Amino acid sequence: MTIKNNQSEIIRKDQQFVWHPYSSLTDPIPAYEVVSAEGVYIQLADGKHLIDGMSSWWCAIHGYNHPILNAAAKDQIDRMSHVMFGGITHAPAVSLCEKLVDITPQGLNKVFLSDSGSVSVEVAIKMAFQYWISQGQPEKNKLLSLKGGYHGDTFAAMSVTDPVNGMHHIFDQVLPQHYFAPKPEIGFNQAWNNTDIAEFKAILATNHQQIAAVILEPIVQGAGGMNFYSPEYLKQVRKLCTQYNVLLIADEIATGFGRTGKLFACEWAGICPDIMCLGKSLTGGYMTLAATLCNNEVSRGICDGEAGCFMHGPTFMGNPLACSVANASIDLLLSQDWYANIDRIESVLQQHIQAFSDLDTVAETRVLGAIGVIEMKDPVNLAEIQRQFVEQGIWVRPFGKLVYVMPPFVITNPDLELLMKGIYKILSM
Repeated sequence: MTIKNNQSEIIRKDQQFVWHPYSSLTDPIPAYEVVSAEGVYIQLADGKHLIDGMSSWWCAIHGYNHPILNAAAKDQIDRMSHVMFGGITHAPAVSLCEKLVDITPQGLNKVFLSDSGSVSVEVAIKMAFQYWISQGQPEKNKLLSLKGGYHGDTFAAMSVTDPVNGMHHIFDQVLPQHYFAPKPEIGFNQAWNNTDIAEFKAILATNHQQIAAVILEPIVQGAGGMNFYSPEYLKQVRKLCTQYNVLLIADEIATGFGRTGKLFACEWAGICPDIMCLGKSLTGGYMTLAATLCNNEVSRGICDGEAGCFMHGPTFMGNPLACSVANASIDLLLSQDWYANIDRIESVLQQHIQAFSDLDTVAETRVLGAIGVIEMKDPVNLAEIQRQFVEQGIWVRPFGKLVYVMPPFVITNPDLELLMKGIYKILSM
């Protein structure tokens, strides 16, 4: 009885004091109290175990409470949990930066560490602007992004997120105004047609003298709609950016570290951006950490300018604890046959997702790597469907019309099948 009282007290205080992401305080969606997590399972305070289909918003690729990542964190915290990065360096950060240069597309060889994915996007945009200021071209102060995209919740990141249908359209009057091309319409495995890139090309051709950079999510547009598009589109974007002397920023925060079936989604098109943003699964979901990589041209262009340095410096930049866990997470991923593992997950998702297409409420299904998407014809009732999923012993958090899974890479076939069957049972009711 005492345990139940404590559980209800936590929820009561949560509703009284805590503001959750994208939630209302006047009409709150119930939160579920978690007491522990292990592997792919989240344990609630009432004793129920849930199979996590979200990887905690796509970052916990190795699942929870992994002994190797635990050991890395415990070892580092006994040495130092944090030290300022201004004028000081340390092995975890240096090792991580070297590792990132080694595994990302060739040409990205300078790394700026920051605290979160949104900040890495802010850093990338700031790099692009300062680069052109340093080149004596301050008029190149606009960005070209894609409709259907999402890049984060901070102001510069919001400004390049879909201004009409995105999560941040209510801020359109206070955000910097940039250019937007239509979202890519040709799917990942569909035949290419140059008409898909035509309007993008026209915007760039007309406005390249004002455009500092193109920013996009390569291959998979994530929180903006889970749109999977043709690698040829990305190839064409790279060519056009080079032709019109515009930098290319690849936001790989959601797609990096194997999620799409390549280590980085840019590899599907065989291209290298000028700047790349990483986050989420960088630490396997243990700590908040992000990175912005750039090539020599960008770094030299910035540092040879008037300021003589890049004008940015987060307090917790290069946090040793986060860097140590990130090193362990990357080593763990690369020590395994991760490609075959993602192929296994993709195969199971493909087998089970076909059945959803027969439901009258479903508009479309799609799978790429360890991402499975069921697009409904109408938006779901989040509070109600969340409760139903929990009753099925699964954790899935839809948004809008999208019911999707991005499970931890350690999920077994039986658990993945239970996850998909649980979703089907609810959606077919």
